[in-house]
Amino acid sequence: MSAYSDQVPDADADTVTPSTLDQLLDGIAHACIIVSGILLVFLIASFGWLVFGRYVLNDTPTWVEQSSLLIVVYVTCLGAAAGVRNKSHLSIEFVREGMPAIPRALMRQVADLFVVLFGAFMAWQGGIMVLDNIGRPIPMIGLSESWRALPLVICGGLMVLFALVNIVQRLVARPGR
Repeated sequence: MSAYSDQVPDADADTVTPSTLDQLLDGIAHACIIVSGILLVFLIASFGWLVFGRYVLNDTPTWVEQSSLLIVVYVTCLGAAAGVRNKSHLSIEFVREGMPAIPRALMRQVADLFVVLFGAFMAWQGGIMVLDNIGRPIPMIGLSESWRALPLVICGGLMVLFALVNIVQRLVARPGR
């Protein structure tokens, strides 16, 4: 497993190989980052086409705004899910890190439990939105509105998975680690 800011490094950390589960979850998080990066490149290119179409061709492409809104949702949600796995999500650590070991460990578990609850709620409500909007098309691009809510389901599910694994790994870790 990778060493993150909230983990105490082992003396033999270089000799420990990540488990298959860790490799799989790291791969999923890495795929989220790659997809987000590709979508950001497409976002920049589409805005370039928007500027070119508006000021050079005098024919504004109407699909850019709606596709950009859709892309931003995917980039944000996939990045948030990867942030939970990489432990780089938004957090305020100075209070927790100033605590003794036992309250600090408890605060880590509680924080991940809140992420699990938030992710589950987001996936559940996102699933409802996906089902409710299947028949509604997004203006200008014709895709179903469900495509806007799908990232909530994906991100929520991944956040639950990643945070639960963090909780379980800390519970089964040896006290000396």
